[in-house]
Amino acid sequence: MAAESTPRIMDQTVLKKAAGPDFDFPRPIAPQPGEPLEIAPGIHWLRLPLPFQLDHVNVYLLEDQGGWTLLDTGLGSTQTRALWESILAGPLAGQTVSRIVVTHFHPDHVGCAGWLSERFDVPLYMSQTEYLVALNLHLDPGALDAEPFRQFYMRHGLDVETTTKVVTQGHNYLKMLTGLPPTFRRLIAGERLHIGHREFDVLSGGGHSPEQLMLFCRPEKLLLSADQVLARISPNVSVWAVDPEGDPLAIYLRSLESLRAELPGDSLVLPGHDLPFYGLHRRIEELRQHHERRCRAIDEACRQAPKSAAELVPVLFRRPLDPHGMGFAFSEVLAHVNFMSRERRLASESSADGVRRWRGV
Repeated sequence: MAAESTPRIMDQTVLKKAAGPDFDFPRPIAPQPGEPLEIAPGIHWLRLPLPFQLDHVNVYLLEDQGGWTLLDTGLGSTQTRALWESILAGPLAGQTVSRIVVTHFHPDHVGCAGWLSERFDVPLYMSQTEYLVALNLHLDPGALDAEPFRQFYMRHGLDVETTTKVVTQGHNYLKMLTGLPPTFRRLIAGERLHIGHREFDVLSGGGHSPEQLMLFCRPEKLLLSADQVLARISPNVSVWAVDPEGDPLAIYLRSLESLRAELPGDSLVLPGHDLPFYGLHRRIEELRQHHERRCRAIDEACRQAPKSAAELVPVLFRRPLDPHGMGFAFSEVLAHVNFMSRERRLASESSADGVRRWRGV
């Protein structure tokens, strides 16, 4: 049995792919926060606000047996909980959530999972890696201020003052969680998940997060892509202090190639941010080219003089950065540096000040 009744939505028109270019937006105007919009039959798109430069996250309600499956939950903030209260009293009045699926550990996706799962007494579905990372952040939110992590930033050229701001103010968003249930249902790439009348292939991809989940309904060519493929935004791909020599950019690019090889290019993509779109293969190519342009900019800068990751931040990010933005920018620069080092496009140099710098080869 499907959900007891359809929520009051802005427009229930069934979508068809518009004729024209191979990259288009079937809904060029996003729903207002808290107002569900039917984006495919039985799938409703919700926008929830974020207090960052990227000011929203998309979550989805899927018709299921005896209720709704919720995909992602929004930030664990007072504002988000209040908005959920209005949604549950309004568009979803008299209905229920039967389970929660969270794509990855970032707080804008998992933040309200503990509160919602307790409210509805329903299971949380995640990949094991993402659940454990989220649990670690919840149980030890001050860990990223530890001395080894401060040294990670300073070794790559951040001054003491900026480092302090990044590991304190810049990481505050990681604490925006309402907790997690003590148990979860593990989802693994390669298995299938039944939601209502649909069967979804469970996919995973790394780079943006360790084991991010995506769901693909093959008969309908419908991809819930989380943050792995976004229409007009490049997902953040970062090296973090717990894995300072990691190569998340290579992992991310391999994931994109797998999606291009395995999924049809005319799939409808329902992403974690920005607008749903058609044109998966074209967007994957744009993302690949975006990262190659960043690598070329780094190469040019490092051929002029050896540079640290901190000194390369203004090469890729021209705008002023607050501590939150600096943390992301620094870690994304280092992702490109580590990738280029493994590709033998950069070589590391020691310096008298103990800062690690790179030169083009």
